[in-house]
Amino acid sequence: MQYREIGKTGVRAGVIGLGCEHLDRKPYEQVRETIDAALEVGITHLDIFMPGREVRENIAKALGNRRKDVTLQGHFGSTDLKKQYDISRDVKVVRRFFEEYLRLFGYIDFGMMFFIDSEKDYRGVFETDFLDYVLERKRQGDIRHIGFSSHNPVMARKAIETGIPEMMLFSINPAFDLHPAGIDVLERLNQEEKLDVSAFQGLDPVRAELYRLCEQRGVGITVMKTLGAGKLISPEHTPFAHAMTVSQCIHYALTRPAVATVMLGCQSEEEVRQAMEYFSVSEEERDYSRVLGTLKSEFRGNCVYCGHCQPCPSGIDIAAVNKYLDIARLDEANVPPSVRAHYLQLEHRASECVACKSCEKRCPFGVSVIENMRAAKKIFEGE
Repeated sequence: MQYREIGKTGVRAGVIGLGCEHLDRKPYEQVRETIDAALEVGITHLDIFMPGREVRENIAKALGNRRKDVTLQGHFGSTDLKKQYDISRDVKVVRRFFEEYLRLFGYIDFGMMFFIDSEKDYRGVFETDFLDYVLERKRQGDIRHIGFSSHNPVMARKAIETGIPEMMLFSINPAFDLHPAGIDVLERLNQEEKLDVSAFQGLDPVRAELYRLCEQRGVGITVMKTLGAGKLISPEHTPFAHAMTVSQCIHYALTRPAVATVMLGCQSEEEVRQAMEYFSVSEEERDYSRVLGTLKSEFRGNCVYCGHCQPCPSGIDIAAVNKYLDIARLDEANVPPSVRAHYLQLEHRASECVACKSCEKRCPFGVSVIENMRAAKKIFEGE
């Protein structure tokens, strides 16, 4: 397992996490088997948005005295008043479901404001006593950090700009990133409607800028819908010329700015083991640029951080330099100290580039790497 810090929280999590939704309505033995397997391989971060009492009790029982070994995302506003997943902004209702978390787990590491996807959702959270309740729980120590979940990059940005959230749970995969926020990609895939990804000009700039903004402000991202509910790895449902592999989907999400961990919906020991194969496959097998290759003209000149440019004879991590450069370009006059520090901690910096252009020859998307290295050198090293 590899570990990353979630934003500026100081909390480190395994880059593969466990989204526990698919453990709902499963027998306790299956829950215990999955939790045991996850902890055994170093999975430390779990999302428990499900409001049902039984699944929460099963997870708490399976963890037992290992609660301290994991960090939990628990959600304010996720309810099952109608015997199914529902959303409430009524603080009396929200309190009842949240106190169930405290009874079972003692505290919640990341208190997530649930499902901010619309203006109505935003107002119901940030302009009511809902937010007061969340802040009070933080003051009391019942939650350690404040986060939120969203599928909409426009509303996610609005939430982040309040300065309150320290992290967010967001849906990230190539199909989602290719489509503007107004299109419900997952709904289309569920309806078996073939998505015409070629109609869009590369990665949606609104989503790309959201990830950079999170990195700039130190807001960590944990990822849902990494596999597009399984559609991206299905030959029948993928919107691409070929189905992606699980490792390609994981690698795509982990190479976005600010991403700390992907929350995979494993529901058995076998699925946990399959997810961990990500660490044993080759860089070639992780390479998602081959999947996007049919659209490469649409990405012309834009780095997607795929690492296809490696190896660099000077040892420069070109994708990392490009990522920090893209973040810095959001506001070159006020580059966040954390971003500058991350850049300066790189073993080899842009100033070591010898302009051999071996990277540009290998880049599938025609990125002007040499120009980017010069720009990074000027911004980060003052030369």
